[in-house]
Amino acid sequence: MAPTTAGLAPAWGVRAPGTGRASHIDPGMEYQGTTVQLAGLYPFVAGSGAPTLGTPIGRHMLWGEVVCLDPLEWLRAGLITNPGMFVLGQPGVGKSTIVKRLITGMTATGTQALILGDTKPDYTRLVEHLGGQVIRIGRGLDRLNPLDSGPLGTAMKRMGAAEARQLRLEIRGRRMSLLLALCALVRGRQIDNPEEVVLGRAIDVLAERSEADPTVPDVLALIEAGSDELRAAARARNDGEYRRRVDALVPTLALLCEGSLRGVFDGPTTRPLDLDAPAVSVDISRVAAANDQLVAAAMLCVWGYGFGMVDAAAVLAEQGLAPRRQYLGVMDELWRALRGASGLVEHADALTRLNRQRGMASVMVTHSLADLDALPSEEDRAKAQGFIERSAIKILAGLPPRELARVNEVIRLSGPERDLVSSWAAPEAWFAGRVHPGRGKYLVKTGERPGLPVALSLVGEEWELYDTDTAIRQAQP
Repeated sequence: MAPTTAGLAPAWGVRAPGTGRASHIDPGMEYQGTTVQLAGLYPFVAGSGAPTLGTPIGRHMLWGEVVCLDPLEWLRAGLITNPGMFVLGQPGVGKSTIVKRLITGMTATGTQALILGDTKPDYTRLVEHLGGQVIRIGRGLDRLNPLDSGPLGTAMKRMGAAEARQLRLEIRGRRMSLLLALCALVRGRQIDNPEEVVLGRAIDVLAERSEADPTVPDVLALIEAGSDELRAAARARNDGEYRRRVDALVPTLALLCEGSLRGVFDGPTTRPLDLDAPAVSVDISRVAAANDQLVAAAMLCVWGYGFGMVDAAAVLAEQGLAPRRQYLGVMDELWRALRGASGLVEHADALTRLNRQRGMASVMVTHSLADLDALPSEEDRAKAQGFIERSAIKILAGLPPRELARVNEVIRLSGPERDLVSSWAAPEAWFAGRVHPGRGKYLVKTGERPGLPVALSLVGEEWELYDTDTAIRQAQP
């Protein structure tokens, strides 16, 4: 076919001698790299600007580039102001999957993961695979002493007199805070000020008498005996007046030892936390099958013990007695602990507020902001909302439009962002075996920046290690 002036030649050229016809064209070579690396070859690349610091959590759903996440690295780079993360999404869309990906990646780079109360359990297999420590709390299993000094007590033995005295006061304050929270939990309200004074004096007397950590039964026995020190603390002139002052406190402590919590918090700790483990998971799934009160008590104790581990590591590092460490703390099913009694939100808030100074990133996971409505008081609900507002990184999985309207009050979302997240909320039709449209899809929000829509794909052993539906499949006839 001869060339014409009316149109263009065919793609492979004109079929005629001397026209440069190509009978075969190889596909072009594809290269991938960052815009910095490839700018000289192809200077017109436009990406999403997603950070490349941290663990790869998936590909950008619009641009295809890899998105990385590490709250501690992002904080060091000045991308965020605090290392708090909040993960929100429907059940089954993969909230725990992205958290597990972060655990896997961050432990590989030296961060120690702390799963502070695994209620299902979702993280046991992963922690064991990483060579970490799994502690199983429950009746007939491991026991956790709420008054255990834990790693802080170990650190105190390695310090000088002045530093040890200061740390001893910190341990005393932690014991009091946790014991008051547990008493409020079983009683349904906070204890009175005179009762708090008696509890504090009882803990001091036990600490003076023995180097061993006191237990709740020790405190109960001492208050029932009514020593001179406790009568003086109660401002009681005689034994009868003292008995009236502690009349409500004794059954409250007894419930921690003899009620539904028996066998869990009524003795010395059986398995201390391992400061050198790459990851530690405290499995409270046996407790979670009982009741919300027991779950709340277990979570409070685990949180207190876990944050004590972080503080102990920081103290040892400051004294030059141990290398400086950094942690990723995971607080899943957060609201099951907070709705146990009024005032528990304040206890959790005090534990988590100083994460930046501790060198610790925290991840809070829940299904819906409607969980806030189950908290006992308006003050608790306001403080709990502060957890979300204070977290610099918010990760939204599939959420329905009604939930997104409420989320938008806390996290500013654009119209396209709301449409995208709501499109992940539910399957379009009833077809067995179809993958949920929101599985493995997340919108990562930081401040007022546009969100990063990310699709996470599992690789290799992740399919087995991150699977949370194993029990259901194994139960099939």
